[in-house]
Amino acid sequence: MATQRSNFIICTRDVDSRGRFVAEPGDTRFLRVPKGARSYDPSHEMRSRERWRLAVRAAADGVEDEITGTTGDVLVFVHGYNNDMNAITWRTEALQTTLQAQGWRGVVIAFDWPSDNQTLNYLEDRSDAAEVANRMVGDAIELLVEAQDDTENPCKINIHLLGHSTGAYVIMEAFNQAQKRGDLYRSHWRVAQVAMIGADIASSSLRTDSEWASAMFSRSVRLTNYSNRYDKVLGVSNAKRLGTSPRAGRVGLPGDAHPKAVNVDCSAYFTTKDPRHSTFDGTFNHSWHIGDPIFALDLALTLEGDIDRQALPTRERSADGLVLKAGQRPDFQAGWDAVSPRRARSVLSAAGGD
Repeated sequence: MATQRSNFIICTRDVDSRGRFVAEPGDTRFLRVPKGARSYDPSHEMRSRERWRLAVRAAADGVEDEITGTTGDVLVFVHGYNNDMNAITWRTEALQTTLQAQGWRGVVIAFDWPSDNQTLNYLEDRSDAAEVANRMVGDAIELLVEAQDDTENPCKINIHLLGHSTGAYVIMEAFNQAQKRGDLYRSHWRVAQVAMIGADIASSSLRTDSEWASAMFSRSVRLTNYSNRYDKVLGVSNAKRLGTSPRAGRVGLPGDAHPKAVNVDCSAYFTTKDPRHSTFDGTFNHSWHIGDPIFALDLALTLEGDIDRQALPTRERSADGLVLKAGQRPDFQAGWDAVSPRRARSVLSAAGGD
């Protein structure tokens, strides 16, 4: 994949009288922001929604995988509470850069909802989330599903979602909102991988019998939750959070978690991290993932789906489950999809081999 020249952002902020984005909901704009830019404004909008989709598709396209039939990957990054445009731009580009450095060939796009005010409350019920999630369905999921169902320009792209903090809540609610839309409910769309970092959702909401999570699990292949017991932001002592139940981003999955869900405990790895020698944006204990090379490799391998979740070289088993560790890609992975020459295949056939 060529070096990414642009950051793709779906922006749902309003524009003030001076032509600047503000922290209030507004019309959806599809932005293409030059790499290296530290913020964005309405001048970065691509006026044609379809042209933006095709630009994303072109950035995501790769050589067709002979085994899976897919031709590319799109990761939709949904940020959390109290994120300004500088943070969103940095995190989107950092995700793209670190994933690409670890061999992932897809494209990252950000879904920017105006969170640097009180648009989404820090309450357990958070009724406002339905509106935010509804926008995400119409502006992101529906747009990318069109790419999957485009009969004139078939596009076999894997769509993945990454939710940070409250962004995990928005993602889960978006699946429920999608179920209420007849066209999406009846279609056969599916998200490949859903990943959550510092997830500000109740651990119990990911139980196998959770009604709220059922739509997400029915429309996705796998959920990976990255937890960190040192995440102070998600602590029950945080006054902003009004003592809500233990969060998945801090304590991990419940004992009766849905079988599609897997937890990766990052606690031990996190204790080896020195903020003075780390690249990050935001509160370190809550946002260290983006910019970290080991997390990027684990996420890249997860999105690719070529290796079973239990066998990734960046994970090891403990008495409590999977634990993040330093690792590297298998030396010969790039050649594992090789197909034997015709002569070798004929020999195998004669011997009864595959």
